[in-house]
Amino acid sequence: MNLQILRLIAGRLAVGVVSLLIVSAIVFAITGLLPGDAAQEQLGQEATPEALAALRQQMGLTQSGPERYWQWLNGLLRGNPGQSIVSSAPVADLIGSRLPNSLMLASVTALVSVPLALLLGILSAVWRGSWFDRAASMGAVAVVSVPEFLVATLAVLVFAVHLRWLPALSYSVDISSPGQMLRSFAMPVMSLSCVIIAQMMRMTRAAVIDQLARRISRWSSSRALRLRAWCWRMPCPTRSAR
Repeated sequence: MNLQILRLIAGRLAVGVVSLLIVSAIVFAITGLLPGDAAQEQLGQEATPEALAALRQQMGLTQSGPERYWQWLNGLLRGNPGQSIVSSAPVADLIGSRLPNSLMLASVTALVSVPLALLLGILSAVWRGSWFDRAASMGAVAVVSVPEFLVATLAVLVFAVHLRWLPALSYSVDISSPGQMLRSFAMPVMSLSCVIIAQMMRMTRAAVIDQLARRISRWSSSRALRLRAWCWRMPCPTRSAR
């Protein structure tokens, strides 16, 4: 691998890490500025001052904001992101129990959306200016303009509530056959694939059109050079007459 590519990858990774740190610090600061008391919300209005003080001490609310952020960041780097306020369960366990389903959904979405996006983008570039290109481009712009949560909400209303074709909620533990897997993954994959296909199709179309234009330009330039060389080599009539 080229050294320049390694430097580019390292630079992008460094920028990503710094961006994550900045975003986490901003979110942590905004959360600290929100009104209310987490200990009071968890124990209720009838909690005694001693119980509130003990819970604040346990949750680290008596410390300053930078100290809490550093404690959380230190635990995150060690693999301990803390405990959930709602369920009092470790955050690592909560993420670990949901991560396989998220990875499976992301994998199925990529398997569906990437081939379709590449196919539509290449066809739109090859048939540039046709009715297919115009319809695909208009559809892509319309889909990109709609948020994903709205697409998912409309899909639930249409396919789960009115038509009753697909389930509104599904769990991976309930899947026991390929048919159930198809029905369970159809709606979330469709909702996630719409925007991905639209964005990737537009990028693929632009890239293919650019490559086709470069090839045509190189072919025209080489043909012009060959024609010019042939004209220079061709004998002149006056010279032949002499």
